[in-house]
Amino acid sequence: MDKGTLGRAQTDINAPANVLYDLVSDVSRMGEWSPECRRCVWIDGATGPAVGARFKGSNRRGLFRWSTKPRVVVADAGREFAFVTTYLGSDMTKWTYHFESAPSGATVTESFEMMRDMPFVFRVTDRLMGVKDRKADLEAGMRETLSRFKAAAETATSSG
Repeated sequence: MDKGTLGRAQTDINAPANVLYDLVSDVSRMGEWSPECRRCVWIDGATGPAVGARFKGSNRRGLFRWSTKPRVVVADAGREFAFVTTYLGSDMTKWTYHFESAPSGATVTESFEMMRDMPFVFRVTDRLMGVKDRKADLEAGMRETLSRFKAAAETATSSG
């Protein structure tokens, strides 16, 4: 994928935007929803979402395992949570969750933006993992993440 490539997925969730923000910005729960991310933990003394906070994400796809150490770039409670992954010290991909109040709860949009061209080694690794179209693959993953997130959020708010 080239710099500037964008992708997004969106869903309506029967829960308030501030509750949804709190769930997504608790990165320790991301492994419950994402098809690739298995676990996230705050690092470098961070304990929660704040601009500049970093966390380690452990990912898996088939036999492949890798980790990232993103940094939070937007922590606007109830509205937007965003973080950037890096590769060799340069920003790579910006991931954003945007929350907009709706009559029955909130609309959640998950998106990504490539901040630089995908390195050759990533393209080769994608092929080895069976990924032919990374943008389409990421969009499918976002739809799956949001579907799982919606189920968890609506169950939590209906029982709580």
